[in-house]
Amino acid sequence: MLMRTDPFRELDRVAQQLMGPGTWSKPSVMPMDAYREGDDFVVAFDIPGVTADAIDIDVERNMLTVKAERRPVAKADGVKVELSERPLGAFSRQIVLADTLDTERIQADYDAGVLTLRIPIAERSKPRKISIGSGSGRKEISG
Repeated sequence: MLMRTDPFRELDRVAQQLMGPGTWSKPSVMPMDAYREGDDFVVAFDIPGVTADAIDIDVERNMLTVKAERRPVAKADGVKVELSERPLGAFSRQIVLADTLDTERIQADYDAGVLTLRIPIAERSKPRKISIGSGSGRKEISG
């Protein structure tokens, strides 16, 4: 059987094993994407294998904190693990949000191992047209 190996993936795996699983005091970083979609700022975090009740999302002022914990799967008696590469432990990510975002109306969805946060752009920061008034209130200075 032909097997392909990626040396960089192996280095990442070995480094993760040496550093050990993330803990609440020293969590591992979770990968993310951030983009703007219409009037929303969207942030997507990859956290496969984590149950929704093991995810904690906090916003304090403009600091968004996402924490998650991947717990080991309960194994039956007599099970011998041959290979274990999926990282366990705590994962965390903090993002400083712009003042132009409405942190009061954040929506969170979790599907297929991806946590997606939609943060609306605040009305006060959207472009708007400013009308110009007429100059009928002019006064003349006579001397």
